[in-house]
Amino acid sequence: MEAKLKHLEFIQSTINRMAGNSFLLKGWAVTIVGALFALTFKEVDPLYLLISLVVLVLFWRLDSYYLSRERLFIKLYERVSTSEGDNTDFSMNTKPFEKEVTVGGCAFSETMRLFYGGLAVAHIIIFIFI
Repeated sequence: MEAKLKHLEFIQSTINRMAGNSFLLKGWAVTIVGALFALTFKEVDPLYLLISLVVLVLFWRLDSYYLSRERLFIKLYERVSTSEGDNTDFSMNTKPFEKEVTVGGCAFSETMRLFYGGLAVAHIIIFIFI
């Protein structure tokens, strides 16, 4: 039982790390996009808005990757926690779950659509008014 608990701790620490990376990416996305919005208004140059949109898409993609990794490790955690016995190999292999969890699926999850979609809508609104 001790080995299984240690394995679950390893998986949980990986899940926490992925969630932390995702949180930091959202913070950086808001900061950089916000700065580029300010430059767009200051210079009245839509080029900054286009650069901001490219940055937004890149952050959205990277954040989706981390969310997919997090969900893969959650699936692994669930499998290990429900397995019978104490015979653990400490595997961190998430390959068996890759058909269930995809980066594309995570990119359009509700939370990602609300956060990054909201920023994309802000781009459209700003583009209309400059």
